[in-house]
Amino acid sequence: MNGTAKHNGHVCPQHILLVEDEQDLAKLIILNLKALNYSVDHATTLKQAMHIIEHKRLDLILMDRMLPDGDGIMLCEQLRQDGKEVPLMLLTAKDSEADVVLGLEAGADDYLVKPFSVLELRARVKALLRRGKAQHEQTQQIEFNSVTINSSTREVTAFNKALTLTAREFDLLLFLAKHPQQVFSRMQLLEAVWGYHYDGYEHTVNSHINRLRNKLSLCSPEHDLVKTVWGVGYKFSPPEVQAH
Repeated sequence: MNGTAKHNGHVCPQHILLVEDEQDLAKLIILNLKALNYSVDHATTLKQAMHIIEHKRLDLILMDRMLPDGDGIMLCEQLRQDGKEVPLMLLTAKDSEADVVLGLEAGADDYLVKPFSVLELRARVKALLRRGKAQHEQTQQIEFNSVTINSSTREVTAFNKALTLTAREFDLLLFLAKHPQQVFSRMQLLEAVWGYHYDGYEHTVNSHINRLRNKLSLCSPEHDLVKTVWGVGYKFSPPEVQAH
């Protein structure tokens, strides 16, 4: 059934926060979300949105960029810095490559340019909620020699040191670690981790990979866990077990 999930044994509607100050558009979006049996809260400012985020459990945030009290990207960045991993999609008329990259770099999971079709909005909302549910229910722990990745607690330990990763850095590491020694192109990583195909935005993968590598190197400079395969992409190369 669309729009429902189990929490503590009870089936309840998945909860979406819409942050949009254009009233006619907001009414149209809310109408379509409720038609899919989602529960919807509506805010028209960043301040209102933050109040709802602090007091309610959310499964997805749909946020306009240009709001009366600031840019939605500011709130997106703050949420990621605070460790909040709720899926977030930006809705905006800003369609330049630089704007889309800025949104993805800020931690947005998707970026939908206005004007958009209601069918596309519905499809992307469903996709983000499916991904969020799957990540939430995932409980496996991946262990290599000296490296442990817990996808339930989203904690990483490398060479007896705990890593502090952003949500996107963790998702990248987890995906690569699930396929050790398999080489992925930047576009494949963009589709697998960000969830959509963004032509021309592969360099956002580069910046995240570089930050991830820098953090891993602090744990053990002699181990290169995320390797570049020149002309192809990247792979996770687990540390070898030392012979005794």
